[in-house]
Amino acid sequence: MTDSMDAGDRHFYTPAEGHGLKHDPLNAIVAPRPIGWVSTLDAGGRRNLAPYSFFNLFNYRPPIVGFSSVGHKDSVSNAEATGEFVWNLATRPLAEQMNMSSAMADSDVDEFELSGLDTAPSTAVAPPRVAASPVNFECKVTQIIRLADHRGGQIDSWLVLGEVVGIHIDRRLIEDGIYRTTLGEPILRGGGPGDYFGVSEELKFQMLRPE
Repeated sequence: MTDSMDAGDRHFYTPAEGHGLKHDPLNAIVAPRPIGWVSTLDAGGRRNLAPYSFFNLFNYRPPIVGFSSVGHKDSVSNAEATGEFVWNLATRPLAEQMNMSSAMADSDVDEFELSGLDTAPSTAVAPPRVAASPVNFECKVTQIIRLADHRGGQIDSWLVLGEVVGIHIDRRLIEDGIYRTTLGEPILRGGGPGDYFGVSEELKFQMLRPE
């Protein structure tokens, strides 16, 4: 197959030299992304809650999830200190509270109180869950990795991976033994300064893997 695409049809840039656009397109291209709404405790037992747009599931058995923090923020410090965190599903009804919990607050500020959110106790870990969130993953930290560039230089970004050791699901989201994604009304991060997306049953389609 020959390359018939004319170079003039493409906007090309090297990230090191800048994109030359009004806003970085990277996080608008890799989108929408699940939100890592992470609750932790520090070594003294103080609560922290923060959303991360770099989040995903990385393994089935055992289930491994991870979030990446640009900067060594409180969630990373707390995960290091205690070895635990909780992921809470960010939903459309909780969007405003989720956004409020992203405020650049001091370490002694309780984002649960700041966002007007009630907590629920976890079962296998110490950090609390967001009570109103319909799904929560209780996680034990497995790795904390400082990211590096292709030359081996360290970056001020930290990937926190955790094994999910307990899962809470609102029974209303389960029909005929199947978890229904759209019933949870998950919100997903897009690009730009504040783009988010929902999930619609109308836009769902199915494909089975070829045998």
